[in-house]
Amino acid sequence: MQVSRLPDPRRFIVALCALLLLAACDRAPTLPKLDSHDVIVAFGDSLTHGTGASASDAYPAVLAALTGRTVINAGVPGDTTSSGLQRLPAVLDEYKPRLVLLCLGGNDMLRKQPEAATENNLRLLVKTIRASGAEVVLIGVPEPRLFGGTPDFYSRLAEDMQLPLEQDVFNEVLKDNSLKSDPIHANAAGYRMVAERLAEFLREAGAL
Repeated sequence: MQVSRLPDPRRFIVALCALLLLAACDRAPTLPKLDSHDVIVAFGDSLTHGTGASASDAYPAVLAALTGRTVINAGVPGDTTSSGLQRLPAVLDEYKPRLVLLCLGGNDMLRKQPEAATENNLRLLVKTIRASGAEVVLIGVPEPRLFGGTPDFYSRLAEDMQLPLEQDVFNEVLKDNSLKSDPIHANAAGYRMVAERLAEFLREAGAL
């Protein structure tokens, strides 16, 4: 007669740990809660600067109003990931942000820079920001062509470096003529949509 055995408790513990690890891997990266005095820097190019709308309609200004936080507009039209690397340290030193919203790559694509170089520069930008003590949210930019979506290197970078990634909002805005001022820039309504989505994104990530 075969005697039944109770499951080995060690096997149960190992299986439970494996399930918990898998669940942790599936969760989106979270952000620390921002205090009311913490500074957010929006670092990018013309999409951050607000080209196509007034300064008060640029997404950083609208995001500041929605969140009650100081949001610095550090967007420079024409900026690439390479030129962004050069000016980032001075911006971090001046404003000492707790959080940086990083939105670069569009001008690299317009100038047909190799994707590998853009991805590597974004990686260096993230490392520089984290070395300053700030957290990073990566914002994807769509390819400047008909039906162009957000390139894969944004999601790859986010996964590799455990970054919160908002990869859809600019893609959606720049496909809607009612939200654009020209083929590659939003208008006031488009930037408001970006700000509203980012505010919700930050709340879901635990920053607000």
